[in-house]
Amino acid sequence: MSDATPAPSDSADFDAMTRDIAEVPAVEVIVTVAVNLMSAAAVKLGLTEEGDAHKDLDEARKLVHALAGLLDASTTEISSFHAAPLKDGLKSLQLAFREASLVPDEPGQGPGEKYTGRVFG
Repeated sequence: MSDATPAPSDSADFDAMTRDIAEVPAVEVIVTVAVNLMSAAAVKLGLTEEGDAHKDLDEARKLVHALAGLLDASTTEISSFHAAPLKDGLKSLQLAFREASLVPDEPGQGPGEKYTGRVFG
């Protein structure tokens, strides 16, 4: 059985990470998470060099929807300087999803459109 008590070095590493995170402004955390969601969605949409190797539209839908929810909830907190390019990226992903989907969603029912409204090309 494993001991639940972390080793002293593990505890020190966690404390250092906590201190590092405490120094990061919230806007940077939000933008970083948004960029990670965008990157993961692009991979799942087959938009990378590997193309269809990692394409999974069900996973892409979840990621795009989560990104839209995050941006909807945080746009007023992160300023238009940060929000505008993220919203543009979101729209591009939503349009790419629509293009990649063999069975199109009803207007306004695509991934993230609950938060963004209907997306037009």
